[in-house]
Amino acid sequence: MDLHELIARGEGEELEFKQKTTHPHRISRTLASLANTRGGLVLVGVDDAGRVLGVRDAEEEVFMLLDAATNYVEPPLTGLKFREIETEGRTVLVVTVPESVNKPHRALVAPDDWRGYVRVRDSSVQTSGLTEKLLNRQQPEARFEHLPLNKQELAVIDYLKTHPRINLAQFMKLVNFGKRRAFQTLIKLVLHGYIRHHDKEKEPYYTL
Repeated sequence: MDLHELIARGEGEELEFKQKTTHPHRISRTLASLANTRGGLVLVGVDDAGRVLGVRDAEEEVFMLLDAATNYVEPPLTGLKFREIETEGRTVLVVTVPESVNKPHRALVAPDDWRGYVRVRDSSVQTSGLTEKLLNRQQPEARFEHLPLNKQELAVIDYLKTHPRINLAQFMKLVNFGKRRAFQTLIKLVLHGYIRHHDKEKEPYYTL
């Protein structure tokens, strides 16, 4: 594993940079979102700009991460792996988070406040109840059998490849559908695992 090659990729669905683990509440969102999606790596000691700052105490970071995975994620995450890489006299902790077989996981973001997250590009995004139910069926060894898509359904996928999200009104305009038909199309794509539904903001939206 070449650290500099990893950093050069930039943050994404399966890679997160953390300067340090400041509190289990915060890192729990990242751990849960990676486990709920396709797994990935967290580089502790690397800032958002990709600069290697290193960690002061790798053992302390491991303790904080294990505390977060055990006590701030429900069900608790197991199987995290840790590796220290030395570069330019600094230590970077590489944390491997496997895709979970016990989805969905929720993170404790405040006292008695558990929330589900998935990775959307380089962010941990809160899920909807519908998405959490579907995550339970989306285990690593049992992917959805995707159905053939029509032109309008493909238009959503193509749009989301270049845009972070789409809402109902945007989709209606994109394919010139009425509200009911547009909503039915989006929910069909959610149910078959093509896109994800999010409803924790002012209006619901959809992501890949």
